Amino acid sequence: MTDERHPLRRIWVLMATVFVDMMGFFIVLPLLPFYAEKLGADPVRIGGLVSTFALAQLVTAPLWGRLSDRFGRRPMILCGLLISAGAYIIFESASVVWLLFLSRFVQGMGSGTTGVVQAYVSDSIAREDRAKAIGWLTAGTSAGVMLGPVVGSLGATLGWLGPGYIAAGLCLLNFAFGWVWLREPRSRDRVRQNKERQERGATRRAMLDVVRHPRGPVGSMIWVYSLGMMAFMAMNGIFALYLERVFGIDETTIGWFFTYVGGVSLLMRSLAIGPVVKRFGERRTMRLGAITIAIGMATVPFARTIPELGLAVLFIPVGTALLFPTSTSIVSRRAPEDQVGMILGVQQAFGGTARLLGPIWAGAVFQYVGIRWPFWIAAVVMALGRLFVGRMDEEEPIDGETVLAATTPKEPV
Repeated sequence: MTDERHPLRRIWVLMATVFVDMMGFFIVLPLLPFYAEKLGADPVRIGGLVSTFALAQLVTAPLWGRLSDRFGRRPMILCGLLISAGAYIIFESASVVWLLFLSRFVQGMGSGTTGVVQAYVSDSIAREDRAKAIGWLTAGTSAGVMLGPVVGSLGATLGWLGPGYIAAGLCLLNFAFGWVWLREPRSRDRVRQNKERQERGATRRAMLDVVRHPRGPVGSMIWVYSLGMMAFMAMNGIFALYLERVFGIDETTIGWFFTYVGGVSLLMRSLAIGPVVKRFGERRTMRLGAITIAIGMATVPFARTIPELGLAVLFIPVGTALLFPTSTSIVSRRAPEDQVGMILGVQQAFGGTARLLGPIWAGAVFQYVGIRWPFWIAAVVMALGRLFVGRMDEEEPIDGETVLAATTPKEPV
């Protein structure tokens, strides 16, 4: 009984850790475009600012993974929290745009530990309980997504001395909590053996295979995931600017919109995704998710009132909750058993590239073509992703907890 309770206790500590981490992240994120505009940034540079985080995460995530294999999961998670605290302090003290870029890059470095968190769960929890454990982590991160934006907007009323320091303080509190309560999990020999069996260059070959065979059983799912991520992050890159232009939203009120999206996502991922997948199967759920995201993207520009906007935006978190976990679940089940970690890493690399590119082109389109066009183009991108889903053979309905196991802490809402 004791052996079973210790891993459970570790997951509760980790759940609290990722909750506070995500809360700090979303305290700052909705305010970023407004702060950048005050410093003279245009939509193109704001798009690049959003993408800088993804670039840093893409570059540093493999390094965090290797360091965690060598020095342990706990030290890397704690180190990431300290780096994030430094990023928020830079954000709060930024007086020129390039300091905001530096803040975003440092923040991306600190958030590159997502894979380490996944590895912690893999090391701590038996395979049959892993889906439920990651489901708890997902609930914690979704709660952080829901509460963080409101705290950020309330902090913005305090002036330039508010949100960044609040987020930094949460990270430092989180660090202290983790230092006391978070314990290093026992390494699993099977994980080490699988890692040693990987040939040099296997990851590069797997990435090339996704490009050469985009309609393959694994490659198609990675493309669906990546196109969906690009569409979603394109919207994230210009959403605050769009609300400012059309509805007069500023940094003191933007948090309520992100909280609304986070709340819908929390309800979807904690209550709806399991029964939906069990009833319709993964492919149909993915197809529904892709269509729902496309509908939301296409209809947002037609909203003329706040209630109309709320109805249009509703489709987007519903769609992402259906699309992203199911696509990742299928990838994890279709990958060879001794290459699951590597294949999921390839998916994250493609997803990271999509997160990098989406805000950049959205910012350029917003500035030079029209403020509504990024949404319509994102809807077309999502429709293209739906074509990959249509090429799959139908899957048998499965337990919804399998899908929860594919939801990562830093996945979008």
